[in-house]
Amino acid sequence: MPQPQAAWSATPATTAEIYAARVPKAVEELLFEVRKVIVGQDRLLERVLVALLAGGHILVEGVPGLAKTATVRAFAAAIGGKFGRIQFTPDLVPSDLVGTRVFNPRKADFSTELGPIFCNLLLADEVNRAPAKVQSALLEVMQERQVTIAKETFRVDEPFLVLATQNPIEADGTYPLPEAQIDRFMLKVVVGYPTAGEEIGIVERMIGEPIQVSQVLSPQNLVELQHQVRRVYVDPAVIAYATRLVAATRSLKAAGIDAFESAVAYGGSPRATIHLVIAGRALAFIRGRSYVLGQDLAAVAPEVLRHRIVLSYEGIADSVAPDDIVRRVIETTEMPRLDLGDGRVV
Repeated sequence: MPQPQAAWSATPATTAEIYAARVPKAVEELLFEVRKVIVGQDRLLERVLVALLAGGHILVEGVPGLAKTATVRAFAAAIGGKFGRIQFTPDLVPSDLVGTRVFNPRKADFSTELGPIFCNLLLADEVNRAPAKVQSALLEVMQERQVTIAKETFRVDEPFLVLATQNPIEADGTYPLPEAQIDRFMLKVVVGYPTAGEEIGIVERMIGEPIQVSQVLSPQNLVELQHQVRRVYVDPAVIAYATRLVAATRSLKAAGIDAFESAVAYGGSPRATIHLVIAGRALAFIRGRSYVLGQDLAAVAPEVLRHRIVLSYEGIADSVAPDDIVRRVIETTEMPRLDLGDGRVV
């Protein structure tokens, strides 16, 4: 298939034509199994899948009881991966995550006991309740995919995904996450309440017979899917679009968004641009395409950028929402259109 080329004037294809490609069978089967347990929360499920295929991590914000833990468990069961859960508390220490050296009196030597962080899908529940020394241990494994115990280095299994949760309605006993750690999360998803119809479905499932999630993939299958995602074509015009989106968060006035200029202290870093392209590529794969469109980047931009926009004191005082800034950035940044080489421009 010829690679799409950037085009700036032509009759664009319809939305139906853009998404007419076949969704990969493995993706359909995986989501089908997860939706046996999870009612609604389509955006969360899609973003978790994006992170899995892109090899990134997710920060989920939502009040208790919105199926965050159930979602990770369902994905782990469907891919046959090992699930790990750590409840973060103020008295947690790094060894509770990564493991420690244990003395064996019978052999008169030390052995290494690996911690719960050695899994495929790790749920870091209420991650902002742990102090900085614990966050530093989590930061290493998120970035380097390895941990250091004493003088030994241990790599975690692939695939590896951290899903961390935060409770937005509670501040007592919490610590602000370091900016360096926040930047390591590819996506931040805000989970809201279900609709009335969805809540009825949730209750009906929970009071019925337990639902078993079947394994439809193996961890190795998921790694192979990740390799396929890396082969999805990204046009230079799409990369330039991602760069403009992120650059606009750093200089809102230059982007024509004067109203929010004084509300932002820092915008997205180049890592935000990288994550935006990688997440958009994974979303294009989920939608059954072998190339990325500007629409893919715009779709994941809120999750990629909302946690990377640092508000100034003025922005905090005025209750400015990062999502409002991202929305204006998307609206004011021109989206490229690609010539697919068959008469269609999207």
